[in-house]
Amino acid sequence: MTRAPVLVTGLPRSGTSWTGKMLAAGDDLVYVNEPLNPQHPPGRCPGVLRAEVTHRFQYICDDNAATWLPAFRDTVALRYRWLPELRANHSPYDLARLVRHGTAFALGRLAGRRALLDDPFAVLSAGWFARRLGCRVIALVRDPVSFVASWHRLGWTVYFHELLEQPLLVRDHPGLLELRALVGSQDRIAKAAALWRVTRSILARTPGILVASYESLAADPLPRFRDLYDHAGLPWTPAAERRILRACTGPPAPGKGFAWSGLSRTAYRPMDSRRALRDAARGLTPEDVARVRALTAT
Repeated sequence: MTRAPVLVTGLPRSGTSWTGKMLAAGDDLVYVNEPLNPQHPPGRCPGVLRAEVTHRFQYICDDNAATWLPAFRDTVALRYRWLPELRANHSPYDLARLVRHGTAFALGRLAGRRALLDDPFAVLSAGWFARRLGCRVIALVRDPVSFVASWHRLGWTVYFHELLEQPLLVRDHPGLLELRALVGSQDRIAKAAALWRVTRSILARTPGILVASYESLAADPLPRFRDLYDHAGLPWTPAAERRILRACTGPPAPGKGFAWSGLSRTAYRPMDSRRALRDAARGLTPEDVARVRALTAT
């Protein structure tokens, strides 16, 4: 089996946390949650990633690798930076995270485990992670109606200036310039649809990664996750199969909608994945659904 680190990425609300937790069910990986998230928590943890994140969807390429390559080499090697973390974050909650993450890194390294990065904010840099870090990259893509509906229910929006203010990103992906027309727009449906469309186009042209359908995983989790285990070079064990079956077919966890949970601040919660597909468009009108389909048509 390969010893390469694993990156699970895709736009937020595309199932990255769920997929990452299912890949970690075999106990061969150390789960690392969203090191590129500019929000603390879960991001801005120099013990996990000793580099300053300045934008959502921070773009990493060979031209700025002098900063990012050493930092991520430490992360995927499970080398935790205790003192930088302690200097930056020292509330009781942060100290608990320090102990948990530092211990997980140390024990994982001793046990010969690999790092699994679950990070939707790496989605535009997925090719760099595959090429320079040797990551087995799995990029989740959700049906656009389901994706937009999820963002709409949560009241989320995207600020395109965070993409357009990154010159290297615009240079390498000039199609992003079409987003200028929506800067400052209050049309959350149009903005989410545009984000889905340009990201899907970038992923389709990125070599060295596996683009996987969220809906395919949710509709038939065991065989589809087994395929992902094969891609990541992970052994498919009876324990992993039992855990995935239990996590994807049981009753949903208490509460509704998106919520951070645990010290890792992951959005993952057990669910009946097939049932979750049934109301994927909840919150959108039939007119909204038709509009999303038109805006994301290729």
